[in-house]
Amino acid sequence: MSKILPDLSSPALLREMSNAQLEQLSEEIRDTLCNLLSQRPAHFASNLGVVELTLALHSVYDFSRDRVIWDTGHQIYPHKLITGRFHDFATIRTKGGLMGYPNPNESDYDLFMTGHAGCSVSTALGLRSGDDLQNETDRHSIAVIGDGAMPSGIVFEALNNAAGMDANMLVILNDNKMSICPRVGGLASYLDRLRVNPLYSGIKQEVVNVLNKVPVLGDPTERFLAQLKEGVKAGLHGGMMFEELGFTYLGPVDGHNLPVLRKYLRMVKEIKGPVLLHVLTEKGHGFKPAASDPVFYHTPPTFDRQGDQVVIKKKSGGKAFTAHASDAILDQMKHNPAVTVLTAAMCQGNQLEAVRDEFPDRFFDVGICESHAVAFAGGQAKTGMRPIVDIYSTFLQRSYDQIFQEVCLQKLPVTFMMDRAGLTGPDGPTHHGTFDIGYMRIFPNMVVMAPGDANDVGAMLDFALQHDEACGIRYPKETAANIERELQPVTLGKSEVLTDGEDGVIVCFGSLLENCLQAARRLEEEAGLKIGVVNARFAKPIDDALLKTLIDEKPFLVTVEEGNLMGGFGTAVLEAANTMGLSTENIHRLGLPDAFVEHGERGELLADLGLDVDGIAKRCQKLAETRVTGTTTEV
Repeated sequence: MSKILPDLSSPALLREMSNAQLEQLSEEIRDTLCNLLSQRPAHFASNLGVVELTLALHSVYDFSRDRVIWDTGHQIYPHKLITGRFHDFATIRTKGGLMGYPNPNESDYDLFMTGHAGCSVSTALGLRSGDDLQNETDRHSIAVIGDGAMPSGIVFEALNNAAGMDANMLVILNDNKMSICPRVGGLASYLDRLRVNPLYSGIKQEVVNVLNKVPVLGDPTERFLAQLKEGVKAGLHGGMMFEELGFTYLGPVDGHNLPVLRKYLRMVKEIKGPVLLHVLTEKGHGFKPAASDPVFYHTPPTFDRQGDQVVIKKKSGGKAFTAHASDAILDQMKHNPAVTVLTAAMCQGNQLEAVRDEFPDRFFDVGICESHAVAFAGGQAKTGMRPIVDIYSTFLQRSYDQIFQEVCLQKLPVTFMMDRAGLTGPDGPTHHGTFDIGYMRIFPNMVVMAPGDANDVGAMLDFALQHDEACGIRYPKETAANIERELQPVTLGKSEVLTDGEDGVIVCFGSLLENCLQAARRLEEEAGLKIGVVNARFAKPIDDALLKTLIDEKPFLVTVEEGNLMGGFGTAVLEAANTMGLSTENIHRLGLPDAFVEHGERGELLADLGLDVDGIAKRCQKLAETRVTGTTTEV
C-alpha cells in the first residue's frame, strides 16, 4: 500500500478521502511521530492523542479560510504534517527548523503562537468578531482546548462573553483526563461524570421525549410538572453546565472514531450560536507505552522503538537546577511544618512528585490557574504559613497582578521558585523565561535572587523562608555547576566575590557564573589579563557597597545575565550607580536583546547571543584592549 503522507500537498485533499484512507493516514502520522522521538525529545503523547481529531477537522473545514486555534500548541505536530511541512518535519525543535508550537511565520494555517494554555477561546472569539465586522460571516471559528486548560479563568471569561454575543463559534473540548499531569479540581470531576454517563446515548433521549409529551394542566400543577420536567432533564442531560452558560453542548464523542467525528463536525457547522463539542481522546493513543504512561511520555527522552516496546536512550549529565530545587523544597517541608508548596499543573516538570507523595496535605496542584495559585498563596501566608509557589518563569507572568496586589502590596512572605528561567532551548520564545528579572524587581517588598551554582539553591531557599517579604528565586532547566570555594552565607543584598583581578571584573547574576569563571581563566592563560568574577546573587537589593568599590577600582565592569537587558540585572546596576552619583561610563552589560529569541539548543543560543565562554571572554578582551589603546571602538 502506497503511503499518503509524503505526497499530501494540501489538507484540502483530505476532504476527498474515504474513512479508510484517513485511518491509514493516521497510522502514518503516528509512525512519523515515533520516528522523530528516535532523534530528539519532543512533545509526544499529546500529539498521538489528537491525530484523528486533526484529520477530522481538516476533512470537514477549509482552514485556508476557516479559523482554528490549538490550545495549547504542543499538540500541533499532526496539523503541521498535513499542512505542507512533512518534508521539513525532521527539523522540528532544532535551530533554524520548524518550531514545536504553531508559528505564523511557517504557515498561514498557524494563526497564533499558542504556547500558554487557556487563550484559545478568547482569540477564536476575537477572530469570529473581526470576521463578522468585515462581513466575512461564512468563515468558521474553532478553538480546540484540552480539559487541563479548561479551568483557566480566562476560559470562563471567554465562554461568558461568547454566550453573551451569541457568537457562531465552536469550542472543541479535547478531554483526555490530563493536562501534563493528571487533571485536578471540581471541573475534572464534572467531566469524569460526563464520561461515564450511561444515559447520554440512548435512554436519556427516550426519557426526554416522554417528558416532552407531559400535558400542561394549569397552575399550580403546571408549575410543579414544569419543575419536575426540568429537574429530570437536568439530571439526565450531560453538559448542563455548558448549556447554562449559553452553549449548545454535544457529546461526549469518541475522539478516535473518524466517521463519528466527521459526522458531528458536519452537524455543528449548521448550528447557530456558540457550540461546545465534547470529544474524548486518549493521550498517547495508538502507542501502548505512551498510552500507559502519558505523564512520562509527554516529552520523553529519545528512544529506539521495537514494535510496542521502547528502549530509552540514556543521556549522561549532572544534576539539574530543578532537581536541586526540589530537594531543597523537600528538606524544608521535613523541617518546617509551616511550609507549603503550590504548583500549576507542573508537578512532574518541577520534579515535585516526592513532595506530593510525602506531604499530600501541604502540596497543592491548582491546575493551569497561575493567578489563583498566587492569590491562594497570599491567603496562606496571611495565616502564618510559608508558601512556596513553584512555577515556570514564563507561566508566572500570567499571575502578574496577583504578585502585585495579593502578595507584594500586602507585604506577605511568599517564595516564588521560578523554574526554567532563562533560555529553555527547543521550546522557543513562548517558553523562554527571560522577563522575570524585570517584572519581579520593580515591586516594593520583593527580593530577587538567582543561584550561581548548585550550592546557592538550598541556601537561598532557606534565606527566603526566613525573610519577612516576598522572594523570587530564578534558575534554569540546565545542569547546575558545583563551584568549589569557601561558600559564603546568603545575606540580604550581599554578593559573593569569587576571584579578584586588577584588569576588570565580571559581575554575574545567575547560572552563567561557571561560563564567567571559565572566560576569566581563559583570558589569564591566553592574554595575561586578570579579570575578577563576582557572584551577584541578588538583583534586588543590589550590593551598593561592593558595586561602589568595583566601579572606583576596576578599569571596567561587565554584568552578565541570562535574561533581557531591558529592565534586567545590568539595568539595576546602572540605576544603583546613578543613584550613588557614580560614573557609568565603564559599566557594560551582556544579556538578551530587546527581541524574542527563537528556538534551538541552549548552547547554540548562548553562543549566538555572546553569552557562552567565548563570547564573554571576547567582550572582556576587547574592553581591555580599548582601555590600553585609548580607542573608542564599539564594543
